[in-house]
Amino acid sequence: MNARCATGTKSMIRIAYQASHEQFPPSQLLKFVAMAEREGFDAIHSSDHFHPWSERQGHGGFSFAWLGAAMQQTSLPFSVVCAPGQRYHPAVVAQAAATLSEMFPGRFHLNLASGEAINESITGEQWPPKDERNARLLECVNVIRRLLVGETLTHRGRVTVKHARLYTLPAAPPLLFGAAMSKDTAAWMGAWADGLVTVCQTPEKLKEIMDAFRHGGGESKPVHVKLDVSYAPDEREALMGAHDQWRTNVFSSLIMADIAQVAQFEELAKNITPETMRQHVIVSSEPQVYVERIGEIAALGVDTIILHNVNRSHETFIETFGKFVLPRVRQLSS
Repeated sequence: MNARCATGTKSMIRIAYQASHEQFPPSQLLKFVAMAEREGFDAIHSSDHFHPWSERQGHGGFSFAWLGAAMQQTSLPFSVVCAPGQRYHPAVVAQAAATLSEMFPGRFHLNLASGEAINESITGEQWPPKDERNARLLECVNVIRRLLVGETLTHRGRVTVKHARLYTLPAAPPLLFGAAMSKDTAAWMGAWADGLVTVCQTPEKLKEIMDAFRHGGGESKPVHVKLDVSYAPDEREALMGAHDQWRTNVFSSLIMADIAQVAQFEELAKNITPETMRQHVIVSSEPQVYVERIGEIAALGVDTIILHNVNRSHETFIETFGKFVLPRVRQLSS
């Protein structure tokens, strides 16, 4: 279960806690990440949504404001998914990343993605097709990189930057990962991203995505995988909690990227049954089930596994995994 770190050496698998801004108010997420650190999680990963995926989720806090508070009250490394180019100007993303990295050296990295209409189309601008979004993303990545090393930059293309310079810089710029859901996108990101973050599907599909990234230029770069789980002491409670909170999130990325309204996700998911959730989320009341699943993923050479408990019982999840899952994973890893 050993995993490769950014330098290509071996290290123990890291387990991160997913702070879901779609599901909880920022004040509650502060309590969860403090608890996650106490219970032994190794890192925190944050979503960055303007809208939730459903009315039942019901939240959409501003992740960059929250990150400063959350990082101040913990000592863990943090990351966040961000889609520059429409809702966020890349120069503002660079400024936010530089500020967090200056305050908390070595504890922050960005996961950059092409975005989803439910968040980015609030600007009223036309929502581009995937190939155009990818091209815009790469432009934004290049802008962000150049600003993070102190360049004064003017750029005119899919995004425009005029005489921009960051006066507050960290000692070292943060890593810029690419966030990919398909093997084609992962292969494209291998050439320019410092690492890959993706969502776990089956081990076979996950391996395809990881191989594509590595063959595309990411051979020695770290891979982080988000694993959706639904734990509760009672299995039916776990299943119904997953269905309540996450049934709008079971569709392919090709569909989800282009839907712009919460109500549309609700309509799309109205025929999803509780049992269907087992195809998309690890649902169990037994900690050993999660230990084994994490072991399967780690064996592929993953560096960090991000655990997202999709139901709302996060105190129970954090406490139980801290006592019964993380120690077993580390024992196997060592």
